[in-house]
Amino acid sequence: MVAPTPARLGAVALGGAVGAVLRWWLTTHWPDDAVSFPWTTFAINVSGSLLLALLPAWAAARRHELLTLALGPGVLGGYTTFSSASEQTRALADAGHPALAGLYLVATLAVCVGAVAVASALVARARRPAASDGAA
Repeated sequence: MVAPTPARLGAVALGGAVGAVLRWWLTTHWPDDAVSFPWTTFAINVSGSLLLALLPAWAAARRHELLTLALGPGVLGGYTTFSSASEQTRALADAGHPALAGLYLVATLAVCVGAVAVASALVARARRPAASDGAA
C-alpha cells in the first residue's frame, strides 16, 4: 500500500476538483432529463472509462507517480460518476420508463467495460516489442 503523503493527497484532490468541475460544466451545458436517455452522463462515464484504461500507455504517467494520481483517481475519478448514473436509472424508472432505465443501466455497464477492453488491447499492443522486418 502506498502511504498517503501530502503530495499524493494534493495530487488526487487537485485532480478530483478539475474532473468534478469538468463533469459539472458538461452536465450544465448538456443537461439530462428524467424522461430520455441520459446521453451526457453516459458519454462522461464511457470516455472516463476509456481514458482511465489508456492511462498506463502514456509514458509520462508511468514515469511520474503524482501525474498518475492526479489524472487517474483525481481527474478521471472526479469526472466519472456511478452515483449519477444510478440516480438517473432510478429517475427514469420512477418517471414511468422502466425499459429505458434498464437499457441505460445495461448500456452503461456494457459500453464502459467494452471501452476498457478496447483500451486495454491498445495498451497491450503498444507495449509489445516491434516485430522485426527480417532485415539484418
